[in-house]
Amino acid sequence: MPILAISQFASSRSQRLLRGGLNAVVIILAADFGWTVAKAVIARRLGHGLPEGKTLAETSHHARLRTLLPIVQNILFAAILVMAVLMILASIGIEIGPLIAGAGVVGVAIGFGAQTLVKDVISGIFYLLDDAFRVGEWIESGSHKGTVESFSLRSIKLRHSRGYIATVPFGELGAVQNMSRDWVIDKFSITVGFDTDVEKVRKLIKKLGLELAADPEFAPIVIEPLKMQGIQNFGDYGIELRMKMMTKPGEQFPLRRRALIRLKQLFEQNGIEVPFPTVHVQGAASSAEATAAQKIVMDKAANAAATAGAGETP
Repeated sequence: MPILAISQFASSRSQRLLRGGLNAVVIILAADFGWTVAKAVIARRLGHGLPEGKTLAETSHHARLRTLLPIVQNILFAAILVMAVLMILASIGIEIGPLIAGAGVVGVAIGFGAQTLVKDVISGIFYLLDDAFRVGEWIESGSHKGTVESFSLRSIKLRHSRGYIATVPFGELGAVQNMSRDWVIDKFSITVGFDTDVEKVRKLIKKLGLELAADPEFAPIVIEPLKMQGIQNFGDYGIELRMKMMTKPGEQFPLRRRALIRLKQLFEQNGIEVPFPTVHVQGAASSAEATAAQKIVMDKAANAAATAGAGETP
């Protein structure tokens, strides 16, 4: 009888292990299938290019998807993995209740010991909820600035204009200035001589603004053409004129460079001079007078040194 009981126990245990193994295989296949489908859908959304002729709202929606979908993919992978492991353990007869309770205690302990990490993760979640930045946008925050290349749950990667990448934890970002959203207003100044006809310059700048707005190269990026705002200041050697224009984000720099080149050409064609600092010396003395004056100064300095030396104590 004892031998029969042991045999039956071994047989039932083998059957449970076999059923548990089969269930584990089924769970692994189901998890792999679900993850493959989810990854394919996300990859398709990420790789799906934005067709031509879309509105600004649709473009922004596409950029937001490119920003959020990688994070969703990572969270989904972690959730599928944890659920699959727990289901496999339960299928082979292991009680997962104590494991979940223990994991909760360990999570609380880790939370107290890794407050900075928790702060980074929570800050990143709120940045994403606020739509503070998206992949491909240029942002500045304190000493950190660059184009957003990617980010994880904890940090963001910024590509500087010189090429290097900075990995910044979300908890260190602080206030974020987004330079790539909607539009930008670019203001710059140029100095002309005091005898310049300001009204003539204003008309030339207005003409230049309309010319650049009609140029096929710059027409798609110009929102409001270049115009003169007025006199900014009376400088030491000329009148400082302030100009402004509204463009799409990041496109103001090549447009400004082209505008300055054309302004120089227009000024040369219309006889308008751009002043530069000069020094005028008036009432210059002759060589003999300068030598005599220098000798007098040297004699006074020598007498003062001798008087000071006589009054010193050893």
